[in-house]
Amino acid sequence: MGNPNSSQAAPADLYDRIEEAAAFLRERLQISTIDLVCVLGSGLGPAINSVENPISVPTTEVPHFPPSTVEGHSGTLHHGLLSGKKALVLQGRVHTYEGVPAWESTIGIRVAKLLGAHTAVLTNSAGGLNPAFSPGDLMVLNDHINLSGRNPLFGPHDNRLGPRFPDITDAYDPELRAVALNTAKEIGLPLHEGVYTWMLGPSYESPAEIRMLKTLGADAVGMSTVPETIVARQMGMRVLAFSCISNLAAGISPTPLTHEEVQEVSGGASERFSKLILQALKNLS
Repeated sequence: MGNPNSSQAAPADLYDRIEEAAAFLRERLQISTIDLVCVLGSGLGPAINSVENPISVPTTEVPHFPPSTVEGHSGTLHHGLLSGKKALVLQGRVHTYEGVPAWESTIGIRVAKLLGAHTAVLTNSAGGLNPAFSPGDLMVLNDHINLSGRNPLFGPHDNRLGPRFPDITDAYDPELRAVALNTAKEIGLPLHEGVYTWMLGPSYESPAEIRMLKTLGADAVGMSTVPETIVARQMGMRVLAFSCISNLAAGISPTPLTHEEVQEVSGGASERFSKLILQALKNLS
């Protein structure tokens, strides 16, 4: 009987796949170099309107990129300017719950690094655990808890991708967080700071699981972002990540949770989200 975890392991030729995808995007999107990569989560796709002079390509045409199958995630890559910075923007992401191993769902982050990105700006929609949070609130991540049982670094190691055992102490860059918090004050936008938990999904968490997460010190819970952060940090990128609190978690919310609710609340917050990200990027040195 084979190893049941073998399908989750990164392939030995992962770096070659990343190089091939990067070469494709250089030509297709006319990229010489980029400053950052930005990932737009559930319901946040409208923020793409903030990209200046975008050149776009569906991820299904990019070599080795997995297709996105979740409503609210269009699966499109855009190259353009965000607040004057050259950016690669992924409109929608692929999640591990779609049956895609973590090493594959994060390939876009690795490709962005080869294209020159030194910063990853990640966004997601999340369930709120902190009693101070309400649907539509924004949170900048200061740490995470990985309860998915998955890790994008699982499998054979290639030194060209970074250290085998990357330090995750300051996974969410303290200086970038400070810029985000100061920017929020500057534009009069409330911004929480907290700990995000990655659960595998796709079912929402049970009330008992939510009680456990609150005991562990989590402020929000979702099904993404953490693997992208791990990969970005392994490759030496700085990470700035935000959650849109799209709903109150199970056992806290008085109504059943739905993906439609997540998209609706996140979509309603996308304008404020875009304003915060654009001004924060302007304030970055």
